[in-house]
Amino acid sequence: MRIFHHRVTQGSTEFNLGKLCIALCGFVISVLLFGACYYPRPDLTVEGMSDKTKDSLTYLSEHHYTYNTNFEVQADSVILERLPLKDSFFSLYQGDRVVVAEFAIHPADSVDSVWVKLAHSQEAQGWIREKDLVHSFVPTDSISQFIYLFSDTHASYFVIVFALFMGVYLFRAFRRKQLQMVYFNDIDSIYPLFLCLLMAFSATVYETMQVFFPETWQHFYFNPTLSPFKVPFILSVFLLSIWVFLIVFLAVLDDLFRQLTPAAAVFYLLGLTSCCIFFYFFFILTTQFYIGYLFLAFFIWVFVKRLRRSAGYKYRCGYCGEKLKDKGICPHCGAMNE
Repeated sequence: MRIFHHRVTQGSTEFNLGKLCIALCGFVISVLLFGACYYPRPDLTVEGMSDKTKDSLTYLSEHHYTYNTNFEVQADSVILERLPLKDSFFSLYQGDRVVVAEFAIHPADSVDSVWVKLAHSQEAQGWIREKDLVHSFVPTDSISQFIYLFSDTHASYFVIVFALFMGVYLFRAFRRKQLQMVYFNDIDSIYPLFLCLLMAFSATVYETMQVFFPETWQHFYFNPTLSPFKVPFILSVFLLSIWVFLIVFLAVLDDLFRQLTPAAAVFYLLGLTSCCIFFYFFFILTTQFYIGYLFLAFFIWVFVKRLRRSAGYKYRCGYCGEKLKDKGICPHCGAMNE
C-alpha cells in the first residue's frame, strides 16, 4: 500500500437542495389550498373604455384569444363558410395564416354556438365554429407552436430516445464495458438525480393544471410567456421549475464531462434523458389519479437521503481529490491525509 503524506483539504458544504425540493413540493399543496391559480378578469368599468375594447377584453377572458389574434393552419386543409351566403365555401391549407376578424353567437347551432370569422386576405374571409378552430389552428407564437408540437409528438420522442439508449446499452454491454447510470453506479454529483426530481416536479405541476385549472393552461397556450412573473401562481411555479431545470442541466454537463470520457458521457446523457422522459410520463399518468403526489413525496425523500449521504463527505484527498469522510488513508489512492 502506498503511503503519501498530504494535507487534506476540507470540501465545500453542499448546498441544501433537499430543503429547496421540499419547498417546491409544498408549492403544489399551497396552490391547491391557497393559491390564486386563474388569470384575473379584466376590469370593464374603467372610464372612457370603448365598447369595442370591452368586447375584445371579454373575448380574451372567455375564449383566451380575441380580435386580431393570428393563427396558422395545422390540419391538411380547413373549409371556411362565406356567411351569410349559402353553400359558399373556400379552403385553407397547412401553413396558411389567418387573423380573427369577428365573433358571432348562434344559439340554434347544436354543435357549437360560437362562430369565428377568419381573414386570410381581404378577399378570402370566412366563418368557422370555435371547436373546429381550436382543433385545426395553432397560434403563430413560437412558444405556442412548441407546446403544440411537443404535446403532439412527445410519445414519438420517447420511443426514439429509449430505442437509442437501449441500442447503445446493448452495444456497450456486448463489449463488456462498465456502465454508469443515474442513481445506480452514478457519477460523483447530486445534480443528475436532482434533474430527474425537477422533471417529476414539473410534470406533476403541469398535470395539476390540466386536472384542476385547465382554463389557466389554455389561456397560457394562447398567450404564452417565458416570464414567471405576472402570471397565476401555479403557472409561475411551473415556469420557475423549467428555468431551474435548465440551470441544473448545465451543472450536470459540467460535472459529467469532467468526470467521464466523452463516449461514456454521451451514453450517460442518453440514460439520463430516458430517465427524465420516463418520470415525465409516469408522473403525468399518476397525477391524474392523485397518487402522483405520494410518489413525488417519496422521490423527495429518496433525494434528501442521497443528499445527506453525499454531505457526509467533509474532506477531499490532497493527492487524488476524491471525497473523504474522515482524515487518514485515502481508500482511492492510498495517500495519507493529515
